[in-house]
Amino acid sequence: MTMQPDRPLGAGFLQYARTTPDAVALTIGKRAWTYAEAGRTALRWAARLTEVAGGRPARVGVFGHRSEVGYLGAPAALLAGAAFVPLNRRFPLQRTRAMLEAAELDALIVDQGSVDQLPALLAGLPRPPALLLPETDRADLRLPGAPRVLDRADLAAATPLAEPPAIAPDDLAYLLFTSGSTGTPKGVPITHGNVRAFLTANQARYRLTARDRLTQTFDQTFDLSVFDFFMAWEHGARVCAMDPIELLAPHRYLERNEISLWFSVPSVAAMLRRRGVLTPGSMPTLRWSLFCGEALPRATAEAWQAAAPQSVLENLYGPTELTIACSAYRWQPDRSPAECVHDNVPIGELYPGLRHLVLDPHGQALGEGLPGELCVAGPQTSPGYWRAPALTAERFFEHEGHTYYRTGDLVRREQDRLVHLGRNDQQVKVGGYRIELGEIEAVLRRSGCAEAVCLLWPDEQSITAVVTSAGDLAALTEAAAQKLPSYMAPKAVHAIDELPLNPNGKVDRNALRAHLADREALITA
Repeated sequence: MTMQPDRPLGAGFLQYARTTPDAVALTIGKRAWTYAEAGRTALRWAARLTEVAGGRPARVGVFGHRSEVGYLGAPAALLAGAAFVPLNRRFPLQRTRAMLEAAELDALIVDQGSVDQLPALLAGLPRPPALLLPETDRADLRLPGAPRVLDRADLAAATPLAEPPAIAPDDLAYLLFTSGSTGTPKGVPITHGNVRAFLTANQARYRLTARDRLTQTFDQTFDLSVFDFFMAWEHGARVCAMDPIELLAPHRYLERNEISLWFSVPSVAAMLRRRGVLTPGSMPTLRWSLFCGEALPRATAEAWQAAAPQSVLENLYGPTELTIACSAYRWQPDRSPAECVHDNVPIGELYPGLRHLVLDPHGQALGEGLPGELCVAGPQTSPGYWRAPALTAERFFEHEGHTYYRTGDLVRREQDRLVHLGRNDQQVKVGGYRIELGEIEAVLRRSGCAEAVCLLWPDEQSITAVVTSAGDLAALTEAAAQKLPSYMAPKAVHAIDELPLNPNGKVDRNALRAHLADREALITA
């Protein structure tokens, strides 16, 4: 099926519900939903959303975790003409409450596992949304003074929405909240036009068909999950939601489900490598292996490629503000190891239609080979932060008729590719020297550990490293000291069994700082 450039997100899902109704759209554990069943469910929920909103809703929260609600709530919201707003019951209540208040939802679709959080989330909310509870009976609900509630029976009895409303490219498709420097989540609105540009660029790369089966390893509050659902559902393919326990040894799951496309953060692959799971040839069904969300270490890429020899491995890059991902680098075993910088895989070339600048700290454009902040413009660029004009003015700027987003990532152009040098907020100054923490981490990995994270701790002039699978720490520290100038050598190196990850699967640096503080407290007690 050819994608029209102005086709709204969700149109492909509905199209395949009509043309290939018996094909499987989604599996969660042993439960499978055909396109027909998933489509009917989403249209029933969409009809009720339209009803409780008194017309086309603006924004609908999806409060579910690895459930029917979590996965079908998004297309239901889209088919009603709303933007979906993913929420996560594993987040602190205060954070979720802040998202609810900021989003001003018309309705909230909630799975059974998240219902218990509703009393605390809704108490005193200035504008409580209507509640749709597809897995809950009203009699089991205890919500004093609750807004309108539609339960399992109400939703099952709904007549499916006959015709979704017309959608314009500038209409919002989803509103995602990411970490804010003030401690309050910041909203990133993404339009249908933004997502369509992304899907078009990726279909040109990956040529998915109805025979493909995609993993789903991300929480729905992580925008990379949008790739899984809508790259699959735009082309009649199947999404296979993996249980977290299956990520620890995925080979049987991949083979049993005939998975053809893997997509995860690199930390998952690094964990599998550290556990010795990535044995050569162990993932023969994969034809695509994609990674995004953080730096992809060279050794991890090499081990994964050996384990999935029939797949093409790509490293994707992109912040939420640029719609999921905006560049990709294709791994070539014969030449890619030599192209790695700081022992990390390059981020490659921007997608067609996007343009970039590399700027110095004074906002001046830099040429090839010079490091600077990556700024990107084009059809995937968010219209700006949700109701935050000052923050939008700080991170977005106009240049020669295009709106650029300041990524905060340091890059350098080398011939036909961009290489990622780290975050500009990971560039620290110690003893007057400007230091890239990523460079130290790369040296530590090459010196004999699987993973390394460097932090300024316990003060702003002390570099501390936390490593995994290091063996002899003294030997590792000495090896690194021989390769680094003295001002860059970590003052201390600590071993840990597993690096802590945040809900999106990325390394949680704040949790590492807390771990170091707890360890120090035990020593001094």
